[in-house]
Amino acid sequence: MKNVYKPSTPAEMYDRALHYAKDKRLPPDYPKPKPTSRWPAENIALLEEYCEWLRAGGLSPAVIRIIYLPMAGHVLGLALKPHSELDLDSDLERGLDFLKAKQMSAQWTDVCGCSMLKFRRFLMHKRGLIEVKLKPYNWKRDSEGLPAWLVNELERLQHVQQRNWRDARMEYAIRRFWAVHLRLWRFLCEKCGAKELADVKRKYLLDFMDKQLTAGYAASTINTDVRTFHGFLDFLQEEGFSVPRSLFRIPSLKQPEPLPKFLTDEQVKLLRDEFEHRVAQAKDFRARRDALLDRAVFYLLWQSGLRVGEVEELRLEDIDLESRRLTVRQSKGLRDRTVFMTDTTIRAIREYLAVRGPGPTEHVFLFRNQSLSKDLVPARLKTIGQQVGVKVHPHRLRHTMATQLLNAGCRVTSLQKFLGHKELSTTMIYARVHDQTVADDYYAAMQKVEQRLSLLGEQEEENAPLHQSERSQLFELIQQVAKPDLSFQSRLEITEQMRRILMQQQSDPVPIPVILRSELNLHQEVKV
Repeated sequence: MKNVYKPSTPAEMYDRALHYAKDKRLPPDYPKPKPTSRWPAENIALLEEYCEWLRAGGLSPAVIRIIYLPMAGHVLGLALKPHSELDLDSDLERGLDFLKAKQMSAQWTDVCGCSMLKFRRFLMHKRGLIEVKLKPYNWKRDSEGLPAWLVNELERLQHVQQRNWRDARMEYAIRRFWAVHLRLWRFLCEKCGAKELADVKRKYLLDFMDKQLTAGYAASTINTDVRTFHGFLDFLQEEGFSVPRSLFRIPSLKQPEPLPKFLTDEQVKLLRDEFEHRVAQAKDFRARRDALLDRAVFYLLWQSGLRVGEVEELRLEDIDLESRRLTVRQSKGLRDRTVFMTDTTIRAIREYLAVRGPGPTEHVFLFRNQSLSKDLVPARLKTIGQQVGVKVHPHRLRHTMATQLLNAGCRVTSLQKFLGHKELSTTMIYARVHDQTVADDYYAAMQKVEQRLSLLGEQEEENAPLHQSERSQLFELIQQVAKPDLSFQSRLEITEQMRRILMQQQSDPVPIPVILRSELNLHQEVKV
C-alpha cells in the first residue's frame, strides 16, 4: 500500500496547497506567492502562531487548513519581508488582489476576504493594537440643515455629558445623544419653522408629542425626548440664553408602571438544564468552548445579577475566585461595586477560562479572539431560550435573581447594594413583586374571613331543623307580641309559646334567630 504524505506543520500545509493550486486563469507574469523556503524565519513561526491562535478561538482544523491558512500564506509569500514590517492595508490588499486575479467565484472571494480580515486582526493583536468595531459617528452629516448655533451648543453639551459615559459604550452613547436631540429639533426647525430659540413655542412641543403618539411611539419614549429637551434648555440658560418659562411647563404623558418581568423557578430550571446539556453534549473543541462561554455568562447574569454590559467589560483582574467575589468597574453611573458568586458560578468560570484562548485585551469573555460585541450575548441567550420555550433576555435574568432573593428573605437594603442601585426606591420595585409583610397580612385576614363564613354556615345548619309549620307559628306569635296594646301578661304567654316551639327541636338550647332576639329584647324593656 502506497504511503500518503501528510503535512504536519502549517508551513508544509501551505507549501502543499501552493503546489496543487490551480492558476490557469491567472494572467501571465502575474506575481505569485513564494513557498516558505523563501520566507524570513520569523514569518514561518508567525504562521504557526496564527494557526494556534485560530484553534484557541474555536475554529476547527479543517477550516483553518482550507480557508484561513492559505490567505495568510499568500500575504507572507507575496511580501517576503518580516511580518513586523507588513503594511496592514496595502500588503494585505495584495493578497486579496492575487485571489481576484485567479478569477475564483464571487462566493469564494467573499470567504477569503473575511479570512484576510481575520489575519489582519491577528497582526493587530501581535502589535498591541485593538480593533475598533464601530465606525466613529458622523454627527455633522445628520445635523445638516439645522441652525449653526443649535449644532454648536449641542456639540458643547455632548462634550460635557460624555465625561460620565463609559469608554466601552462611548460610541453608542454619542449616537443616542444625537438621535434623541435631533428627533425633536428637526421637527421644530423643519416642520414648525423655528430658527432661533425665541421661535420655539409651547404649542410646537405639544404638537410634537401628538405626532409621536400618532406614529406609535411609547409614552416613555416621548417623555424621554421632552426631558432631554428640558435638559438642553437648562444648559442653554447656564450659557446665558434667554429661555421662555412656558417651555418648561410641558406635562408628561401618563405611562404605565409595570412590575419587573421575571422567570419562574420552572423556567430557570429549563434554561439551566439546557446550558448544562450543551456543555455535556459538545462534540468538538469549538462547540465545547462556546457552550462553556454561554453557561458562564448565564450564571453571572442570573446568580450574580450582572448587567449585560458589565459581563462584556469584566476583566480577569476583577475576578477573585478564591474569595468568591468580583468587582464591577465603572458600572451605571460610573460606580464600582462588589458582587458575590456561588460555587456553581465559580465552577462555570473556571471551566471556561481553561479554554478561553488568547485575545487582544484582558477581558474575561472572548468570542473568536475578540471581546464580546454589544449584541452577542442577547442573541445567543434568546436562541437558547427559544429551544426550551422560554422568552428570556439578559436583564430578565437580573430581575429573576432580585425577585428570588427577596422571596428567600434577603433584606431590601442588601439587595440595593448588590444590584448597584443608587436609590432605594429603584430596588423597592422588586418589593412590589414580593412583599412578605403584605402577603402575611392578606393571608391572615382572609383566614379570618373564611372562619366567619364557616361559623355562619354552622348557624344555618343549627337553625335548619325548623319545619315550615313551626316557622309559620313563630312568625304569627312575633306579630302578636309586636302589638302595642298587648298586655304584659299576654306578652309573657306568647314568649313562653315561642320557647316551647324552639325547645321541641332539640333538648339543648339553640341560638335564637335575630328576628326573635329583637322581640325578646322588646319584652324585657316592657317588663322593666
